[in-house]
Amino acid sequence: MKTQKPTPSPAVVAIPEISFELLHQAHDGMVIIDDHNTILYANPAAEALWGYDPGTLVGRSVGELMAASVENGAAPFDINTSIETVEPVSGEVTFENRSGDYISAEVSLTTARVGTGARSYRLMMVRGITGAGHRSRVVELQNTVFRSLSSEIQIQDVADMVCREVETLVPNTVAVLILLDEQNRLRILSGPGMPRRFAAALEDMRLTEADIAALANDLNEATTIVWDSYRSVGISLGLHHCWASAIRTRNGRITGIFALYSRSERNRGGWPAQIVNSCVPFCGVLIEQHEARQHISQLSNYDPLTGFLNRTAVHKVIRSLIGQPGDNHFALYMIDIDRFRDINDALGHINGDGFLKSVSERLKGVSRSNYVLSRSGPNEFLIIVPNTRRDDALKFADILHGCVKQPIEIGGNMIVPTLGIGISLFPENGPDGESLLSYAEQAMRQAKRSGLGMTHLARSEDNKAAQDRLLLGSALRESLAQGLLNLQYQPQIDVRNNTLYGVEALSRWNHPTLGNIYPSRFIAVAEETGQIEAIGTWSLERAVQQILEWDAHGIYVPTVAVNLSAGHFRNRNLPGFIARLLSDSKLEPHRLTVEITESVMMTENEDTNMVLQSIRNLGVALSMDDFGTGYSSLSRLTRLPLTEIKIDRSFIMNLEHDANAQAVTTAVIGIGGRLGMTVVTEGVETVRQLDLLCQLGCDVVQGYLFARPMPPEKLEEWLRNDRLAAVLEEAKESRAAASE
Repeated sequence: MKTQKPTPSPAVVAIPEISFELLHQAHDGMVIIDDHNTILYANPAAEALWGYDPGTLVGRSVGELMAASVENGAAPFDINTSIETVEPVSGEVTFENRSGDYISAEVSLTTARVGTGARSYRLMMVRGITGAGHRSRVVELQNTVFRSLSSEIQIQDVADMVCREVETLVPNTVAVLILLDEQNRLRILSGPGMPRRFAAALEDMRLTEADIAALANDLNEATTIVWDSYRSVGISLGLHHCWASAIRTRNGRITGIFALYSRSERNRGGWPAQIVNSCVPFCGVLIEQHEARQHISQLSNYDPLTGFLNRTAVHKVIRSLIGQPGDNHFALYMIDIDRFRDINDALGHINGDGFLKSVSERLKGVSRSNYVLSRSGPNEFLIIVPNTRRDDALKFADILHGCVKQPIEIGGNMIVPTLGIGISLFPENGPDGESLLSYAEQAMRQAKRSGLGMTHLARSEDNKAAQDRLLLGSALRESLAQGLLNLQYQPQIDVRNNTLYGVEALSRWNHPTLGNIYPSRFIAVAEETGQIEAIGTWSLERAVQQILEWDAHGIYVPTVAVNLSAGHFRNRNLPGFIARLLSDSKLEPHRLTVEITESVMMTENEDTNMVLQSIRNLGVALSMDDFGTGYSSLSRLTRLPLTEIKIDRSFIMNLEHDANAQAVTTAVIGIGGRLGMTVVTEGVETVRQLDLLCQLGCDVVQGYLFARPMPPEKLEEWLRNDRLAAVLEEAKESRAAASE
């Protein structure tokens, strides 16, 4: 406490006295700290902010104040850092005061040397963020939501962003946005932090008409619905309080609930409820957008020519049928119209469409109401017949052949169509949709090889290799879900200065029962079964995480190259995904390289070019993998925003003895150099190959000469032990021995 001093006349008030009074009367918290992090002075504003009685902060360690910082609001600096090394810093921190309230504040820390001994002291200034400040943050969130909804960002991503931001505004909470479907069941649209058991309990709930009426009368009744009945479950999972509001459209319809659950046993007052109520309006707009997009998606599930389900929609139906309980059987027919290309070429596409429509009407005419019909290709149809076994499946195939025997008049021509029909059966021909479709397609091809108007029933012995692929595809899906894939890393060496250029991330799969599966095998299966994009997405996430882990261990890897399939680059959301990945991890873009294959170049179109350019605009490098093995076009190469090209190992295998291989390699290195691209050569295994590549002007090499692909921890060991220097020294000795 301040010692009473005689009050001097205004003309002679001492500067220290003025300074002290300014600190004492300041509306912002002022804390003076010595070089042992002990509080020497705290003004009333600081004491009130942290909830301490007057004079009780002096003598305490400042760490006691900052130790109360909570998750989502950690201090922007380490208060315990040596006072000699702390530069002026500032940032926002959220802490829990002695009353249990969460306080958000702007904190700045300044160091000064005072007195003849130049002893160091720090002044910490703390300004609490007021309710108006919080409201402005909610407005910012609202504006961000509206901007996101006007873009191509997925609704799920926007909802996740809302929940995360609200959890930041009210720390130690879990936010959840819940939809009310057409059957009045609760469906969680977003709740990243929600315990699974509690989420499952909510999604088991179906609201009654009385519940809907209560919500329409009082939106805050939502707390009763999503908390009161589940309080004991919530408390057992670490949730202690809930603030919720129903979401109502402009026409009065209840469309969902926005809820906030606290992990703290203390009641946080009225601020969480204010946050929830402030978020309800733009959450309502978000749900409306979700419903609109769902409606558009539903419209896009049907083929406009025939009115049948399209390929995407029928795959969902197949998964649904497989998931039904009990002794479930059904037949899947893949139907191809024989000689349809001739009809199209001879009569034109308009008449061809008319012919397809006539055939589809006949197929529909012999199908019962519970059969599922789909147009799965230009001249292919799928029919799913429930509760059907082998004999009945063959009988229906005869009915299908019979329904098209009568001629169809198209463009003044009478044409008698014939069908090639392949049949697969569930569960005999596979446990999943990919298996059934693959078997049906194999059977259809067999039917067409047998002649016109034929049927073939799928048998496992028809194609053992296909069966193996199907088994592998199913195992791969399970392994992806269970995290059984891993990445290994092969060093890339910059031969211009003999340093580490980066590493290439390579997928590896060691199955518990199938053993070690070669990448060439499971990557092909992944492409056939539609899992390759999931592997690519996982590889990006894991590679970025690994860079951060290496950084934390003091290991600097300049860049990691990740292979992506051609399918990724048809997805317009890929650049946004990479941007979020970099932003969330705070990784510099130049430390990530995306490798593309020549097939991307062959399928070059406006969407692909846009995706590639957007990725490059992020600052991420783009590499053309295995250059020269496909149908590369130099004109296309110049149009792509590439930063490097990789020469395939097949050219390097015979580099020492094959003049043609040397000529091609020389040409590629020259092209890369003239286009300003880094040239990387794979498969370098001998010192002679290395020397030839250096003479030809290659920039970067990788191969067994330096290291095989290895797990992350082995790469750490490789780098710590400076194995690169050892390899280069061995190469030098090998050259010397060869010259003797």
